[in-house]
Amino acid sequence: MRKKEFIRKPCVAGRFYPGSKAGLEKSVASYLVDTPREDALVLICPHAGYMYSGKTAGMAFSSVNIPDRVILIGPNHTGMGPYVSVMAFGAWEIPTGQVEVDEELASEVLASSPLFQRDSEAHENEHSLEVQLPFIRAINPSAKIVPITVMRADRSECEEMGKALARVISKTKGQTLLLVSSDMNHYEPVEVTRAKDSLAIEKITALDARGLLEVTARKDITMCGVLPATIAIFAAVALGGSKGRLISHTTSGDASAEMEDVVGYAGIVIS
Repeated sequence: MRKKEFIRKPCVAGRFYPGSKAGLEKSVASYLVDTPREDALVLICPHAGYMYSGKTAGMAFSSVNIPDRVILIGPNHTGMGPYVSVMAFGAWEIPTGQVEVDEELASEVLASSPLFQRDSEAHENEHSLEVQLPFIRAINPSAKIVPITVMRADRSECEEMGKALARVISKTKGQTLLLVSSDMNHYEPVEVTRAKDSLAIEKITALDARGLLEVTARKDITMCGVLPATIAIFAAVALGGSKGRLISHTTSGDASAEMEDVVGYAGIVIS
């Protein structure tokens, strides 16, 4: 099999989002809203099933322009592959079509730091990046991606990777969006999750990467994409980012009415 023929098949179509082309197009369109869009350095979106987090994801995606190059970075939930995995070739299939990997940009990311490892295994059954693709494709069908998952990294490694991504983005012609996939606090009562999420959101919008790591550890905030978000904040600061803006904050309880065991979702733009 030649590299260009490698197709990463969907693993959560029909579960996290509709499995048919027509159903998925209709679902994504129902979550997107008519609002002014801006160019952004970083977009943070949730990755739960659309019935729970689709509203927040749709509002976040509606607020930014999706350029032709998107670096997708999210948590590794499966434990497969290296600590930081970059899928460097091929395409990802979803019911509405294929999203190609930007092989040139992926090569530049891999060359920017030895912490980035070439790997596809970590991506095979990982949902965190896949659920972002229908929104990306709906807004910009020409967009290509560099998929990155993060399983483990300390603060200094997050800083190294963030600054490395900033160097890659700064020398790449045109706009590149760094899209972070993350849910917020998990499986606590709604009032606890809202309070914990607010602490993390405060650090993100202040572009305080070190503070985000500190507060999530100290307050036991189970934000699954805290490492990808930290990396992205370091990148945004290096690129001259000035502020973050909360677009939407909801919980799974808003959809299910079950308020004792909720997950938080936030859409955040860094410009």
